[in-house]
Amino acid sequence: MPKYDPLKRFLRRQKADQVLLSFREIEGALGDILPKSAERPQWWANEADPIGRHDQCRAWLDVGFEAHLLKGADSVRFQRKVRPSKSGHDVGNTQ
Repeated sequence: MPKYDPLKRFLRRQKADQVLLSFREIEGALGDILPKSAERPQWWANEADPIGRHDQCRAWLDVGFEAHLLKGADSVRFQRKVRPSKSGHDVGNTQ
């Protein structure tokens, strides 16, 4: 099981369009500590290229979220990406 699958499962279960998690909460879900590099915005990059993606971003991108580091707060805001509905209208938070 890849290291970040527990985070993916957690986010998949969320109904809200936005989820705010502290590093401690993320580490609790993972059962492991985040690397020191997680303090940098680059670690939370929402890379669209599947070849260039780091393992961690698959945890949120694969389930429809983007990650945004809240600098100085040791927290991350996961924002659900807008997705088209069957009627062609956007569903989800547009902010």
